[in-house]
Amino acid sequence: MLYLTLAVLGAALCCFAYLGLRARWVNGPLDDYVTARNSQTASTLGLSFLASGMGAWILFAPPEIGAFVGPLALAGYALGSALPFIVLGLYGPKIRRALPEGRSIAEFAEACYGPGVRRWVTLVSIAYMACFLAAELTAIGAITALLSDVPPALVIIGVALTTLIYTAAGGLRASLATDRWQAWLLLVLLCVVGGMALWRLPTIPNEAALPAIPITSALSVALTLVIAVTAANLFHQGYWQRVWAAQDDQSLGRGAWLGGAMTVVVVMVIGGLGVLAAMSGVPLGEPPMPFFALLSDAPVWLTLPALVLAVTLVASSVDTLQNGIASLVVARSEQQGVSLVAARWVTVVVMVPVVLIALQGLSVLRLFLIADLLCAAIVVPVLLGLWQRMTPLAAIVGGIAGLLGAILPGWLSQGSLVAGMVAASFPGSVPTLGPFVGALIASTLVSVLLAYLTLAIRKDVHDSNSSDHP
Repeated sequence: MLYLTLAVLGAALCCFAYLGLRARWVNGPLDDYVTARNSQTASTLGLSFLASGMGAWILFAPPEIGAFVGPLALAGYALGSALPFIVLGLYGPKIRRALPEGRSIAEFAEACYGPGVRRWVTLVSIAYMACFLAAELTAIGAITALLSDVPPALVIIGVALTTLIYTAAGGLRASLATDRWQAWLLLVLLCVVGGMALWRLPTIPNEAALPAIPITSALSVALTLVIAVTAANLFHQGYWQRVWAAQDDQSLGRGAWLGGAMTVVVVMVIGGLGVLAAMSGVPLGEPPMPFFALLSDAPVWLTLPALVLAVTLVASSVDTLQNGIASLVVARSEQQGVSLVAARWVTVVVMVPVVLIALQGLSVLRLFLIADLLCAAIVVPVLLGLWQRMTPLAAIVGGIAGLLGAILPGWLSQGSLVAGMVAASFPGSVPTLGPFVGALIASTLVSVLLAYLTLAIRKDVHDSNSSDHP
């Protein structure tokens, strides 16, 4: 059975590599390597948003939230997962018109505020995507150990190398080509595996009830997830690349809404399995993994499609992240020929520490939450760059205020600055609302107030100069 599993997983990865390499543009310029500018239809973008946004996390987080917090928090998670696409669908056309030759959120930040803010945004974006990469590869190792006898390290390295081959060679076009097929494959496999998991579900007792937690707690978790996931994913360079990859504004808008709608459905369906698992009384495991609890002691004809599903989910997100990080690092390079070589080497080099971290089998949930909070602290000042009154000083000070605002709730409630900093680092890897709300409110208020104050000072100076020189 070990060799059958290896053969099936190897065949799946070889198919992804073939599709990606077939789509590469060997002699294309660097700009095409990192943006595939003005080339993608709405349907391709919609499937790509779905595939690149979905990862192995959907087999862990939504079912657990559904099982322990309930449908309300699950709906918040689904909305938070789709909202970044919708935001880019709404604001993307305006960003394309303001920055027609743009490539990234960092270039958008530079166009609005200058190189200082660009470097800060680039650092945050790379840190977030590196955490995402490590989490995905760690997850596929854990799933492999749960569902098969295949050594987890073998699958981690296999996924990393396979995606590296076609993303290093073909850039964004290769990622987009594989996304289309991976999206359809993961939808089919989700239906098959989800349907069979439901079939194996024990009869739900008549007295079974939905997870019982206070409505205020469920709302708090839902709001936390919406803020955290939305803010962080707006710094996902892979999504921003697709803003300029769209054929036109209409394709971008329709693709974003299509990807968002499919994402909501997928997250709600897979999370719903967690709700049903909890209601049926199935042992959820320790740590709890409701989705995989439904597959415990399942025959190989069911565990094998589930493992292929997990590999598909991970590969579709990893290739997007690889190309996204490379595009951020080399986007400023002026010499086109050298830049393309540099882009490929960056794609290779960045995977070395990520794979080493993934092989340790560490939990990265706390790192994810910290990265999410860092993004939440600066997301509003960055997006306010579309506002004509916004200034670089207001953006930088607003971002700093957002970081301080994240610490403030814990500081006030526990009476200690150190306690506030600890609370903002999410001890126990538990998502809490206070730091995210504090970061958003502080960054928004300070940015807007400072922008208005700067405008008033400039007006006073202008009026003073005008009166001095009639």
